[in-house]
Amino acid sequence: MNKRHTLATLAGLCMSALAASAGAQTKWDLPNAYSASTFHTENLVQFAKDVDAATGGKLKIQVHDNASLFKAPEIKRAVQGNQAQAGEFLMVNFQNEWPLWGLDGLPFLATSYADSLKLYQASKAAVQKKLAEQGMLLLYTVAWQPQGIYSKKQVNSAADMKGMKWRAYSPATARIGELVGAQPVTIQQAELSQAMATGVVEAFMTSSSTGYDTKTFEHLKFFADVQAWLPKNAVVANKKAFDALDKATQDGLLKAAAEAEKRGWATSEKKNAEYLDLLKKNGMTVYAPSAQLKADMQKVGETMLKEWLDKAGTDGKVVVDAYRK
Repeated sequence: MNKRHTLATLAGLCMSALAASAGAQTKWDLPNAYSASTFHTENLVQFAKDVDAATGGKLKIQVHDNASLFKAPEIKRAVQGNQAQAGEFLMVNFQNEWPLWGLDGLPFLATSYADSLKLYQASKAAVQKKLAEQGMLLLYTVAWQPQGIYSKKQVNSAADMKGMKWRAYSPATARIGELVGAQPVTIQQAELSQAMATGVVEAFMTSSSTGYDTKTFEHLKFFADVQAWLPKNAVVANKKAFDALDKATQDGLLKAAAEAEKRGWATSEKKNAEYLDLLKKNGMTVYAPSAQLKADMQKVGETMLKEWLDKAGTDGKVVVDAYRK
């Protein structure tokens, strides 16, 4: 009787263990603010698939694109509060919270993929520390394509932008608008097409990919390829949600994140040329900036770097010095 009782107990424990194992699957929500066709979103979807494979299905990530779960400015706080276990946000949007978030939105500090990656490496430790203080963990970053100026008419100097209704999506882009004498109005990507259609926006700075994805060519016909900066998106996780995963699942997640970062940067660079061609094919005039426009924008960049360093203090100086070495 005791033997049978023991065997029954063991069988019950085994079944319980199997049930627990089957129920050990964890589901995360990951919101972003971009359409399904944006390369950032496509990279996120691939990342979620890679996580599923790397964790043997133990961690499932549901990507919620196009600001469908949270609006762009809300995503970071949603992850911080564990309303979403992970999320993607544009770092420069949060410059008013912490100056270093705005580092890669400074015009003409890092204007190529190589320089942008170097700037990221110089600031990565500071970013990781800040996220840890806020209860989050950095999974990976990916740069947008270099930023240029979209406008209704060709722009050959800063004076040509005076009085234009200027779309701002971050403190830095708003400040650029102010410095060139334009009229900044805050518009997030999800509302950009409507803003252009209704005349709320006449000019703005953004990437070739955003210009194509939002069909800017239907409203604005000129793109000055000034390559002013390459802002980054950060994909982050809630630290408590991450800590709740077992070690093997954590490792699988981080491995997939490292692959997503490498793939995302390579895709961004490859797609820049493709998007510029697509803009041209859709009737947009893509042109190199005049010497005057380059000089004017360089001056804007110098002003903004000085202002930024004043706010960022020692932390900012350490990062910029490390980048410039």
